[in-house]
Amino acid sequence: MLDYALLEALAAVIRSGGFDRAARQLNLTPSAISQRVKLLEERIGTALVVRGQPCTATPAGLRLCQHVEQVALLESELPAGIPGLLPSVGPVPLRIAVNADSLATWFIAAMAALPHCLFDLVLDDQDHSADWLRRGEVVAAVTAGGRGVPGCDLHPLGVLRYVATASPDFVHRHFADGVDVAALSRAPCLTFNAKDGLQAAWLRRALGDAAPVPAPPTHWLPSSQAFVDAALAGVGWGMNPLLLAAPHLAAGRLVALLPGTELDVPLVWQCSRLASATLGDVTRAVRRAAAELLRPAGREPGL
Repeated sequence: MLDYALLEALAAVIRSGGFDRAARQLNLTPSAISQRVKLLEERIGTALVVRGQPCTATPAGLRLCQHVEQVALLESELPAGIPGLLPSVGPVPLRIAVNADSLATWFIAAMAALPHCLFDLVLDDQDHSADWLRRGEVVAAVTAGGRGVPGCDLHPLGVLRYVATASPDFVHRHFADGVDVAALSRAPCLTFNAKDGLQAAWLRRALGDAAPVPAPPTHWLPSSQAFVDAALAGVGWGMNPLLLAAPHLAAGRLVALLPGTELDVPLVWQCSRLASATLGDVTRAVRRAAAELLRPAGREPGL
């Protein structure tokens, strides 16, 4: 049988990234946490934690961490159906992967509808967030449309529309003679991180298959709000969610580089099939928020 006191220590180290932080979280000493993890490794017969800054899990450690978190979630729901059981100390944090632009535009509305839940959000590009589910590091994720992750339910959410935007002054300086391959090769753009392919996708859409896709100089800017702020300040052009850019477009503070070339990114909600009432509540809240704020799939581009 597994010792859940030892598993709790392991999960705390992996999720917090260190023995000292795990000790504070569980109100124990770092030495006690270290002894529990070491004892668990001896009983399992394999390393579970890669000691470092931060500490990370081995594949076996990750699987055990996922197991103990699922057990904790299910146990936290038992008192609702068995009156004789005492409630747990508090809600169990739900670890969910979400892309930064969803968090900046619509996902907070889902969180606000669930005051009884705690969230532990992992930020990653929508094209890569499903990997967190496959590895068992999260119980749900906002992902790009496509194939589902085995063992998870998939719910289409709608599309997040992006517009290639820049300040009027930036357009005057860099695109005075039009938005063409030559100008786009020279004008600085904004890129969220190395996984961000939106600018390249828009360039292919805007210029067509026959034109060479330029590789413009770029600013690396890993923040959704900073993307908008940088475009407003004339630092570069970038793919901003229409939900964030619309007020600035309406006021003339931003302009679309090529109207009619908006880029729609379909999003889906993938959630573990774990029989959890809490996860069911989260799924319903996410779908409601998405229905209110995202665009339905299949609508024609246009501002």
